[in-house]
Amino acid sequence: MKQTQLDPKLIIGGIIIFFLLFLVLFQPLLNKAIIGDTNPLTVGIFPMYEPPSLRHPLGTDRFGRDILALTLLSLKYSLIVGAIAGAISTIIGIIVGFSAGYKGGLIDTILRGLTDTILVIPSLPILMILSAYVKALNILTMAIILTIFSWPFSARVIRSQVMSIKNAFYVDLAKINNMSDFEIIALEILPNLLPFLGVSFAGSVVGAMLAATGLEVLGLGPSGITTLGMMINFAIGQGALSMGKWNLIFPPIFMLVLVFLGVQLVNMGLESTYNPRLRR
Repeated sequence: MKQTQLDPKLIIGGIIIFFLLFLVLFQPLLNKAIIGDTNPLTVGIFPMYEPPSLRHPLGTDRFGRDILALTLLSLKYSLIVGAIAGAISTIIGIIVGFSAGYKGGLIDTILRGLTDTILVIPSLPILMILSAYVKALNILTMAIILTIFSWPFSARVIRSQVMSIKNAFYVDLAKINNMSDFEIIALEILPNLLPFLGVSFAGSVVGAMLAATGLEVLGLGPSGITTLGMMINFAIGQGALSMGKWNLIFPPIFMLVLVFLGVQLVNMGLESTYNPRLRR
């Protein structure tokens, strides 16, 4: 049997994602190496607006905080928000998508109607209102707010995948063996969709991070923590663009681009590697 050759895009995307996960997992150690045992959010540790140097590779901000340490901490919290929102969205999408795609009929009509209704609702104004009026906006609350309008995308795509696979021969064989619907879904259909569900989860994480960043840039982020969107908000509020302080606004944007680029390359690489129609 000829061994499947991995697409270069998959390898590059995987390296980017592992690099970002390394930064998140070892953020406390990296923080200690940069500024010692000090909390990156502590104000007035260093002189404000120091230019990039060996001591501060990305310089300091208006509040005397090391930008590199602040960026690593912000990446950690942004990924946590995205991961929680992506996981909840994917779980809801699996429940709704599998129920609608496998059962069909009236159940499919009702769930598809609900999904399409939420998809056409303008989400940004509602998300802004919810974020503004929720009293205690923490990481979990922020993730749940983002989930409200993100799960229909997962549900719709998962439903189409289930509909395309539910008539496969092994599903018919399972029905002949008197397996229940739950057993067929859990033992026959779900395992064959695990790679696709993994890609769907990664896409949900990126979508949630970008949506959270949009809200945070408007000043509607969680309180008491810092995220990449909040860093951009602070940089704009400090007049980074007018002062030419690229080191204030470039790092969070660069991290967001890396997250998006890594996930997109992995998705494209998986498609090219395992989709027979795209192989040369």
